[in-house]
Amino acid sequence: MDGTSKVKKGASGRKGGGQKKKAVSRSVRAGLQFPVSRIGRYLKKGRYARRVGTGAPVYLAAVLEYLAAEVLELAGNAARDNKKNRIIPRHVLLAIRNDEELGKLLGRVTIAHGGVLPNINPVLLPKKTAAKEPKETTKKAEKSPKKAA
Repeated sequence: MDGTSKVKKGASGRKGGGQKKKAVSRSVRAGLQFPVSRIGRYLKKGRYARRVGTGAPVYLAAVLEYLAAEVLELAGNAARDNKKNRIIPRHVLLAIRNDEELGKLLGRVTIAHGGVLPNINPVLLPKKTAAKEPKETTKKAEKSPKKAA
């Protein structure tokens, strides 16, 4: 036999010069936007454990994507409330601090250029009881002449 009559084998061992399958990323398989392979690489490089299972980076990517989507949705709502089209750090801070669960998760986190929640201690506000008393006496005075007439 000469070299021309040999049948070549493909990458997966199949005979013939068939088409190679296009690579599908693990993010696409999982239906995620976050990079599963990169997160898996970071888990291995970080030496958090001796071994990393195949499902671990997929699960972690899904959790991170969910948290990012939640924060972005709330920040977008805060931006819309302030009549802005662009999310700034202030909107992210308002979104996180006004949500109970995210506020607890990120309680010790400082967001640069985020500011603080608008809050005035009730003790510092002016008292309204002194302003209401004179108005009540004038109303009684107005009602009594009408009854007499």
